[in-house]
Amino acid sequence: MITTLAVSGYRSLRDLVVPLGSLTVVTGANGTGKTSLYRALHLLAETAQGRLVGRLASEGGLRSTLWAGPEAISRSVRAGINPVQGTVRKGPVSLKLGFGGEDFGYAIDLGMPSPENPFPLDPAIKIEAMWTGETLRPVAVFAERRGALVRLRTAHSHAWREITHDLSPFDSMVTHCADPADGAELLAMRERMRDWRFYDALRTDPAAPARRRQVMTYTPVLAGDGADLAAAIATIRAIGDRDALDAAIEHAFPGSSLATEADDHYGGVLLHQPGLLRPLGAAELSDGTLRFLLLVAALLSPRPPELMVLNEPEASLHPSLMPALARLVVAASRVGQIVLVSHSDTLIHAIGHEGEVSEIRLEKSFGETRSPHLDASSWVWPKR
Repeated sequence: MITTLAVSGYRSLRDLVVPLGSLTVVTGANGTGKTSLYRALHLLAETAQGRLVGRLASEGGLRSTLWAGPEAISRSVRAGINPVQGTVRKGPVSLKLGFGGEDFGYAIDLGMPSPENPFPLDPAIKIEAMWTGETLRPVAVFAERRGALVRLRTAHSHAWREITHDLSPFDSMVTHCADPADGAELLAMRERMRDWRFYDALRTDPAAPARRRQVMTYTPVLAGDGADLAAAIATIRAIGDRDALDAAIEHAFPGSSLATEADDHYGGVLLHQPGLLRPLGAAELSDGTLRFLLLVAALLSPRPPELMVLNEPEASLHPSLMPALARLVVAASRVGQIVLVSHSDTLIHAIGHEGEVSEIRLEKSFGETRSPHLDASSWVWPKR
């Protein structure tokens, strides 16, 4: 389980370190940095997929994603004594992302590309480190990248082995130096990071893929846009917790039941509701009803991930559905870690009523995202 998330220099997250529990809710007013925190966690997952640099480039590169304020905000500025603060940078341009867990941690430091780089939006990876335990300590590091040099060592040896001297500045050691022969530990950690699951683009619009008939195939993991909803529901009924599925539908829509139908290789979902002479297909469902069914399929996955992150799952949902959603979220957190970003007090209260939850309430101060109500978490960045 991830116990600490650290971000420095990304958008409004000048220097933020927050603790994570088995179920963590991130909340705060609009514009306080909830989405930035979600994106930072997603960027870490993209590192294991080899897409971090490309994702940052698609956001406008470092010039667009870097913290736009001063390197530090002095006490006199915060107190209003000195309203002006110098903006001359003393340290190198740096965007840093990292996490610590119960058994391992990882951090990456990105900077400006070299002047001869033909792709100026692509940041350059300067430093990477992976270690055992929650906090970076020199003796715990088993994989390290400095510039183009990558070196590894096993848990049973203190001797470093140089793996490569010419790793590209846009390639991560997590994707390019993880193999069974030289980097078994790095490979294992990469695969665990690749298992993280994010849901922030479940579509319910009239043209949403979930509203169309789809190929019915074994689907233990719902797609990010919900395109394979019917197959995912059928898979839960076949090998998952069908009782939990029926209970979730009954809790949300009393007297209703959810089924799937297939014609040859294609099928869809059918929602039977009291008072209707026929079930409703996905194309006929309201946005809120369809979104709840998508969340059910995601949270009741027969193959639960080590970490699932949900961004504003309450969108389009009527307040009456929040208790049912909260029950699903709490149940899912008992088999895998859940981080939920929300601005719905109704949902947050319902989750707290169902089980124990860690809350991160973000605030904005001088353009910087802060969480002043949390105790400071221990964190050490690798040095360039």
